[in-house]
Amino acid sequence: MSARRSAWCYRGGSISAEPRINDRIRVPEVRLVGPSGEQVGIVPLAKALELAQEYDLDLVEVAATARPPVCKLMDYGKFKYESAMKAREARKNQAHTVIKEMKLRPKIDPHDYDTKKGHVVRFLKQGDKVKITIMFRGREQSRPELGFRLLQRLASDVEDLGFIESNPKQDGRNMIMVLGPHKKKTEAMAEAREAQAARKAERQGYAHDADPEGDAAEAPAEAAEAPTETPSEA
Repeated sequence: MSARRSAWCYRGGSISAEPRINDRIRVPEVRLVGPSGEQVGIVPLAKALELAQEYDLDLVEVAATARPPVCKLMDYGKFKYESAMKAREARKNQAHTVIKEMKLRPKIDPHDYDTKKGHVVRFLKQGDKVKITIMFRGREQSRPELGFRLLQRLASDVEDLGFIESNPKQDGRNMIMVLGPHKKKTEAMAEAREAQAARKAERQGYAHDADPEGDAAEAPAEAAEAPTETPSEA
C-alpha cells in the first residue's frame, strides 16, 4: 500500500456498518425490491426515491457490491428496532457451556460424598460439564484403583443426567474424569425459565387466595344476612 493510499485510509476513519439510505445513495440506477419483497427491476435512482416518497418509506441499499446495487423500500427505523430486538434475544438465549470442577479424596466420608454428588447433579441439570478430580496424598498414590472406583461410582449415580465424556486418567497426583450433560445448555436454560415462571404464578395464586381484604369484605355481608334472634315469650 502506498503512503498516499494509506494516508487516505487513516484520514477517513472507521468505515460505517450502516447501509446507505435515501439521498446518501450515489448511483445512477438501482435494482429495486418492493416493500413486500417483490422484484421491481432496474430503475433510475430518481424513480426509486420517488417511489419511496410515495409509499412513505425509505430507500435502503441492501447489496452495495451488486451491479447495479440492490435497494429495498422499507421503514428503516422499524427495521433497525426489530434487528436490535432480535440480536438482544439471541444474546439472551446464547448458551455458554461452562466446565465446573469438583474435587474429591479417595477415602471420602459418605456425607461429604453425598454433598459433592449434589453439586455435580446441580451442575449437570444446568447443562454444564463437570471435571471431577480425585486428589491422592502420600501412600494413596499407590492405590489408584480407589480413585477409579470412586469415579465409576459417581458416574453411575448421575447417569440419568450425564455421561462420561472423558474417561478417568492419571495426571500426576490426581485422577481426572469429565462428565458431560445429556441436556444442552439452551434446553436447561429454557426449563429453568419455565420453572421460574411456574413458581411465580404459584406464589401469585397463593397470595390471591390468602388475601385478608377479600375475607374482611365478605364478613360484614355474612353478618348482615344472619337472622336476628327475637326474645321468646314467657
